[in-house]
Amino acid sequence: MKKILFVLVCTTYTLFGQSAPVLTSATPPSAGLSEERLQRMDAMFKEAIEKEEIPGAVALIARKGKIVYLKAFGNASPGRAQKTDDIFRIASQTKAITITGLMMLWEEGKFRLDDPVSRYIPEFKDAGILDTFNEADSSFTTKPTSKPITIRHLLTHTSGIGYGIIDDSTFRKIYQKAGIKDIFSEEPISTRDNILRLAKMPLHFNPGEKYKYSEGIDVAGYLIEVFSGKPLDVFFKERIFDPLQMNDTYFYLPDNKAARLADVQTKKEGKWAVFNDNPYYDALYPIRGAKTFFSGGAGLSSTATDYARFLQMYLNKGTYNGKRLLSRLTVDVIMANHVGDLWGGAAGNEHYGLAFSVVTEKGQGSGGLGSKGTFGWGGYFNTQYFADPQEQVIGVLMKQTQNIGSDNTSWKFRQLLFQAIND
Repeated sequence: MKKILFVLVCTTYTLFGQSAPVLTSATPPSAGLSEERLQRMDAMFKEAIEKEEIPGAVALIARKGKIVYLKAFGNASPGRAQKTDDIFRIASQTKAITITGLMMLWEEGKFRLDDPVSRYIPEFKDAGILDTFNEADSSFTTKPTSKPITIRHLLTHTSGIGYGIIDDSTFRKIYQKAGIKDIFSEEPISTRDNILRLAKMPLHFNPGEKYKYSEGIDVAGYLIEVFSGKPLDVFFKERIFDPLQMNDTYFYLPDNKAARLADVQTKKEGKWAVFNDNPYYDALYPIRGAKTFFSGGAGLSSTATDYARFLQMYLNKGTYNGKRLLSRLTVDVIMANHVGDLWGGAAGNEHYGLAFSVVTEKGQGSGGLGSKGTFGWGGYFNTQYFADPQEQVIGVLMKQTQNIGSDNTSWKFRQLLFQAIND
């Protein structure tokens, strides 16, 4: 009997270890990838640097819980070589972390996905659709909506809420006049202050009728504060970053890590230069300012390795390092198609879940996207990630650029990763 129990315990541990690995470094062959074929990846990045398509990059590949490729290319800043532990502004890659945090609270019974947002943030009760706009002073009028904004609408970009700096000129002007912050503010504004201002802004359309990328995830970030009673940065640290050992992920970097922040770069007179002349935000936001505003939609900075740990938790169906953040059933909910055909940008190759685009059977057949169920997204400053549950593969590509024209490294990185699988 003791021998049987011992075998059962060992088998259970082995099965758990196989289904919920913790990322460790290993050789490509140990995870079923070809070292020879991965050299194509090296050549691609080196060529992109030589042709000045990009100034620098950090690329990470993991498979079956093993980091088999982690390399830096080019420069993180003019005159400073890129390093694998450099910190990058991940912008919209923040969204997946925010939705993870909110769904953790959903699992605790704090709300239902189809609850009206106004039940928890009353200021959204009077949200209306843009009716008229006065170009002279950016004033506007609204007309009533046919239905309230729900939490599901926020998480699927179907709420009708706009997106300031990347919206059309009318909404940019309206948001700018109202002082809406999209990423960063040097002012001592709180997340709550910003969201209550946002609640007074007009909507593009009736909630649930269309898909439009929006600041709905910023509202979700404030809902985390409402439900948890904690500032968003504290909640993230306690509930996500510490359990996942994401020790280099922050809204605002501590002084002893500021030097690791890669610059956002652009081309000026044919040379790479620091990009810091945008009228809507200061590209140095992770290291200066009042540091009181936490954008759940775009505010975090992180490393390739930290973000890979977050993705590995999803490949593990909600667990990492013996800690469960989400139920495997909740992971399935997050990956489901929540907007039907409203998200038309992917031509049927992907559907939109909660935070992630997810490859469909058609997308798998199109080539270069991974297996059906591969999920991913990217960030405003040219970062991207994807993870393939069938192949147990993670790809993270970190760059920091704006207005650089053609950059083929993103699609090539994904395509070259999958061709290197060798088992």
